[in-house]
Amino acid sequence: MVEYVVHTDVEIEESGVAEQILGDTAFTVCQLFHVKLSKEGVLRGIIGPRDSEILWERHILNSAAIVPFIRQAAAGRKRKTVADVGSGGGFPGLVAAACLPDYEFTLIEPMERRCSWLQECIGLMQLHNVRILRNRAEEAIARMHTDHSFHSFTVVTCRAVAPMKRLSAWTLPLVASQGQLIALKGRSAQAEIEKSSAAIAKSGGFRPRVVEATVGPDMDPTHVVIIDKH
Repeated sequence: MVEYVVHTDVEIEESGVAEQILGDTAFTVCQLFHVKLSKEGVLRGIIGPRDSEILWERHILNSAAIVPFIRQAAAGRKRKTVADVGSGGGFPGLVAAACLPDYEFTLIEPMERRCSWLQECIGLMQLHNVRILRNRAEEAIARMHTDHSFHSFTVVTCRAVAPMKRLSAWTLPLVASQGQLIALKGRSAQAEIEKSSAAIAKSGGFRPRVVEATVGPDMDPTHVVIIDKH
């Protein structure tokens, strides 16, 4: 078994690996996000104290690992829309939006203080492709049935929101036909989808699978659950 060592922010910045992974433009934008997280993240309850010196690997590059899957899911679509459910501190939504400026992102987050944080970050990062929806996922789903200007999304993303049984009911109804749920999960992802097959099917999902996604060189990979929508 390969043993990975977590890289500190100093190590990553000195090596230039974040810039290599993200590209010049997205790296510049995410640098601003990193500085804000470093200064305010722990104080405002966005990240835990143990993460304060490993923000690049643990949060930003981990979030960026989802980007190739979003691109693949939206390939050939005229309008590329992404909803990030339970955005919290902006993972993966803000990072993915920085990497995909030609996609339309909606960050769905129920907590007012986190919405305030997200709005500040959007302004700081000058992300013109992002809007915030202060709702629980269930409220967003209900809104689709009453607000004709609110449509389903090509891709729905999330990170560490809930176990798959509940998560499928909160996310799959927001996914457009032939779209995908793309969720960053932990090592128990395969066991979760096996236990949740009935709930996934009930919400219109099919072919659930787990893909190991590269975060960066010599970094612990992350796990991505992908579910297609009928």
